[in-house]
Amino acid sequence: MSERFELNAEVREDTGKGASRRLRRLADQVPAIIYGAGKDPQALTLVRKDLEKTLENEASYSQILSINIAGGSTEKAILKDLQRHPSKNRVMHADFLRVDDKVAIKVNVPIHFLNEDSCVGVKMEGGIIQHQATDIEIQCLPADIPAFIEVDMQDVATGQIVHLSEITLPEGVVSVALALGEDHDLAIASVIAPRGSAEDEEADSAAPEGGDAGEEAEGGEQGTDDED
Repeated sequence: MSERFELNAEVREDTGKGASRRLRRLADQVPAIIYGAGKDPQALTLVRKDLEKTLENEASYSQILSINIAGGSTEKAILKDLQRHPSKNRVMHADFLRVDDKVAIKVNVPIHFLNEDSCVGVKMEGGIIQHQATDIEIQCLPADIPAFIEVDMQDVATGQIVHLSEITLPEGVVSVALALGEDHDLAIASVIAPRGSAEDEEADSAAPEGGDAGEEAEGGEQGTDDED
């Protein structure tokens, strides 16, 4: 079930880098912009602590946000981009994209991996799970955006790869990658054999044979040089 979040904002009249720095330093606010849906972009400011509190919830990065703008208007939007301070990890700027309830949008939704501890390849075969992706780009109507996509690792054996096409998406939700064709069936997760497994031992046992052949060849060449 999708979640909804609310943020309060004010229209920002004073724009530019200097004005943004003053907002962040003196008022502890975050400059932002909202655009899209056939309307003009609008500069906004948000209270930093409120925004960062909302961002603590993973779903806020992909779910619909209700942005209440001082003066009475409310915009439905999704978070499109965040700029953070390189060392303090504080939000420096936020971009929001307006959404229309009747128009499908593209959004990246996080993956939740299930049953990793009881995965056959891990519990029975000693394998190690590797994640090739942490989110999936989907397309759907705003109301159909899932909070996350589940990937069940229970029956995945060592050496097996879970592909995008094997994941069951909610009704009305499609994968952007798969819509481009079978060549875009991306790997999502896999279980690899542990070091020292039978496969590794076979590879290691084959290596000395190749090495001896190489040494013999080098020895033969060296003998030829001596003859010269």
